[in-house]
Amino acid sequence: MDSLIDYLQNNHDQLLYVIGAITLVVELGVIGLSGPLLFFSLGCLVTGLLVNLGVIAGWEIEVLSVGLLTAISALLLWKPLKHFQGDKFVPDTSSDMIGQTVPVSEIVTINGGKVRHSGINWNARLSDSATVEALDTGLRVKIVAVDGNILIVE
Repeated sequence: MDSLIDYLQNNHDQLLYVIGAITLVVELGVIGLSGPLLFFSLGCLVTGLLVNLGVIAGWEIEVLSVGLLTAISALLLWKPLKHFQGDKFVPDTSSDMIGQTVPVSEIVTINGGKVRHSGINWNARLSDSATVEALDTGLRVKIVAVDGNILIVE
């Protein structure tokens, strides 16, 4: 056991490589590329490389380097990695009625009304983002969401 501790004390670059690899595996395997361990792993790996090249020496500078490189990698990579996580707008697919156009059977306001879908009069109301106060009978509207048994239309 003493030989392992002596080895790690004399080979900081190897220790940093191991820490960086373990945190990268945990990040990719368990967390799923959404946490800060990726940046910490990059900081450890780059610091290990700098120690290996002889650019920095001493554990105080190494710890500082890991911290600074973690912060720098987070600042540089945060937005590009967020871009890969998908669109900001996720379409609502909770009901097959969403996206369909239906006629208004009773005046629809923010408080209620009715639309006709598949031969049935459904309770409906205007969406919060609607630009009008009421929709008259006979108009065709688009279903944008379903809230229980109430269709949200625009």
